[in-house]
Amino acid sequence: MFHGDISPEIARGLKVLRGRIKDANIRPSILDETLNIATWNIREFGRMRRRKRRSEAAIHYIAEILSQFDLIAIVEVRDDLTDLERVMEILGPYWRAVFSDFNSDRAGNRERIAYLYDKRVAVFTGLAAEANPPLKKNRVTKEYEPTIVWWRSPFMASFRAGNFDFIMLTVHIRWGKNDASRIPPLEKLAEWVDKRHKEKYVVDKDFIVMGDFNIPEINDELYRAITSRGLEIPDALRGTDHGSNLARNKRYDQILHYRRHTATSKGAGGVLDFYRNDWRALFPEGEYPDMDDKEFTYQMSDHMPLWVQLDTWIEDEKLDQIINRG
Repeated sequence: MFHGDISPEIARGLKVLRGRIKDANIRPSILDETLNIATWNIREFGRMRRRKRRSEAAIHYIAEILSQFDLIAIVEVRDDLTDLERVMEILGPYWRAVFSDFNSDRAGNRERIAYLYDKRVAVFTGLAAEANPPLKKNRVTKEYEPTIVWWRSPFMASFRAGNFDFIMLTVHIRWGKNDASRIPPLEKLAEWVDKRHKEKYVVDKDFIVMGDFNIPEINDELYRAITSRGLEIPDALRGTDHGSNLARNKRYDQILHYRRHTATSKGAGGVLDFYRNDWRALFPEGEYPDMDDKEFTYQMSDHMPLWVQLDTWIEDEKLDQIINRG
């Protein structure tokens, strides 16, 4: 980390934050054996509010949190990449970013999706693309038209850690009018991943689908829609204590795996709670007298990172598969 010449207030905040990170029990990854991945919706990351950028403290705190993982999918990155660049400078020269283009219309909120990764642990292998919605031929016009409109296109990129190759696909599902309105895009996304997984020339068969699905619970209709075609939640995230909103009672963010190797996603996982129902320890009243609960979410976020550790040492399972085929 390259926090540099920071103020005593930021230094004290970082000490508090590191204590909360320690309490999250994030198991360290081992080079070529395990990989820590995370998804984090950083609220309107890059947007200027009241003609001001995110505070210097918030940028340092966000960088500190991101540095706990090897590969992170960030949702709600805005068209202006200045804050992302500020974070990358603190993370240091080993870190890289791959990001999508932004939606220029208001419906897409001018959002991007970004992948940040430590190049010492993970390697970007070349694929970076938006997922195109399924097409169907119009009987009248004879043109092929989208069967659904994704509010913000899912963005995928291919990576390798050790000998484990995989595709990350990150989404931000539109909230819509009600829960029922989210079911069709979730079903279509599950269908798209299933069909792409079965394609002969797909770059890799391991799909890790993550992001903000706006799914309140893991046993409701929305969750059943996204898992209807083979996507699975890692064992470490099946418990009830993995709400990723600040109140820790909603499962809006998810990490799901369409896997080729059975042991890959059986590691540790959880939520990094940087909030702990107390933001004043990070933003003291003397320095931030006008801050309230809402403003805190624009400084940090209204979501917390969801993470899981992948087992990337797959050599024994590969050998077993060869033996079984024989």
